[in-house]
Amino acid sequence: MSLYQVPILTNGATHSAEQFRAMVQDLARGAEGITQGGDLKVTQLGTPGASVQVGSGSGIVRGRVSAFQGSYSVRNQGAETVPISGTGGSARSDMLILRVEDPQYEGNLNPEVDKINYFQVISGVSSSATTIPDGRTGIPLARIDIPASTSTITNAMIKDIRQIANPRTVRDIYTQSPTALSNVISNTNGVFTSFNSAPGWQVPIPAWATQVKLRFDVGQIRYTTGSIVGSFRATFGVSLTTEAVSLNDDGSTGTRRVSVISGDTVTLPSIYPGTTQTLRAQGAGRAGNAGGIAVDTATTLVADVQFVETPI
Repeated sequence: MSLYQVPILTNGATHSAEQFRAMVQDLARGAEGITQGGDLKVTQLGTPGASVQVGSGSGIVRGRVSAFQGSYSVRNQGAETVPISGTGGSARSDMLILRVEDPQYEGNLNPEVDKINYFQVISGVSSSATTIPDGRTGIPLARIDIPASTSTITNAMIKDIRQIANPRTVRDIYTQSPTALSNVISNTNGVFTSFNSAPGWQVPIPAWATQVKLRFDVGQIRYTTGSIVGSFRATFGVSLTTEAVSLNDDGSTGTRRVSVISGDTVTLPSIYPGTTQTLRAQGAGRAGNAGGIAVDTATTLVADVQFVETPI
């Protein structure tokens, strides 16, 4: 195939559907899937029955019949009901996909009267399937794992297998240097306390974010007196904490310093997106702790914060 005669968009020229599909593929960076996290979600009916419903939303479907087919922009406006056949004596898994059947490459549908994109159920897929099991053009939305002798579909049977074509992300690095020695944490009961001379950061959360990836580096934490047996973590807002890492210096005494790294991937509560939350470092002493944990003017705290969009 040779170079297209004219680029998009050239005044006075005629462009083929294939050329526009190539542009969609380029703009989507070759990816396919739903556009935003809440698009095309599959759920049970308001009163569960022998169908499911697919919510509003849009997506990108990459053609699989021809190397030059390009990608399709698809959209569902409003909820659509899709029937699901009941099972007999054996359980069954079905996959619900958004299918594109372009007569330029396959089939004999008429674009003037027929639906070229439609919701299709592939019956009898693997109970672990997350991708379309053959070469048809479409994107997977849900796998429905139906018990034996069942005709009513509930959310518990619906496995969300949507992928975002180009998920949004944003990443920032925050730094802080305490201006004084903090409170000394010397407890033994595992209760976490924030360092009072490290007030943390006010972190704005994008409205589309569903997950946050946090990495916390502290160089260096100050230990004093007896052996340290404790933990370090970050707290984000009023309800989120990262996985705690151990602090332990095996019987040392006096004033000494260590660097600590912790990290976690945390799902954001639905009330967090679009708000600003406080991110802070915390320490705790556990059973057997005989020393004190603090930060001071020789300490630097670094937080690497990345927000991610995932299907919701």
